[in-house]
Amino acid sequence: MPELVFFSGTMDCGKSTLALQIEHNRSARGLQGVILTRDDRAGEGKLSSRLGLVTDAVEVEDGQDLYAYIVDHLSHGGRADYVIADEAQFLVPEQIDQLARVVDDLSIDVYAFGITTDFRSKLFPGSQRLVELADRVEVLQVEALCWCGARATHNARTVGGVMVVEGAQVVVGDVNQADAIGYEVLCRRHHRRRMTAASARAAALSPDVLPVSSVS
Repeated sequence: MPELVFFSGTMDCGKSTLALQIEHNRSARGLQGVILTRDDRAGEGKLSSRLGLVTDAVEVEDGQDLYAYIVDHLSHGGRADYVIADEAQFLVPEQIDQLARVVDDLSIDVYAFGITTDFRSKLFPGSQRLVELADRVEVLQVEALCWCGARATHNARTVGGVMVVEGAQVVVGDVNQADAIGYEVLCRRHHRRRMTAASARAAALSPDVLPVSSVS
């Protein structure tokens, strides 16, 4: 039976890489799919991985009816043996409902990839709807690591290396950016303490924490 599958995880855990692998495996068997994306780091109409892999995709627009798009694609002679939706957290709940309808009414598998929570540890509306509707939710097993070496469970937004907890929910950036707006994955403890890799380095270099040797 066709399924709506939600592959979730933190940033930097290989979601887009897996999406590209699924596309490769199916296209190698002669299947044809529709790839959807939203606000990819590589730019409009791209699905990219941090490993350097990239492929063309359909950029989802505000208010776009994804069920109607697939129906139109099919009615004009296109094939859609499966649908891949990357950056699915940026879709609105209504678009997730439309993807579920693609599965139920058109008997097409839909594979959605996205992060579950934002930089404030709040659910993205699109991800919440996927958790509610998906036939399966798969948490990716490639563990992203916090700077301390623990398993990263939270996404942090940084400005100049400093973690921020206020602002718009969607601001496109990438991990490990030292300037402007960037993102970093942290364990829960360091997310709660708002301690990024940059602030940890600064604390380690502070004279207040350097060991003091006695003069003999």
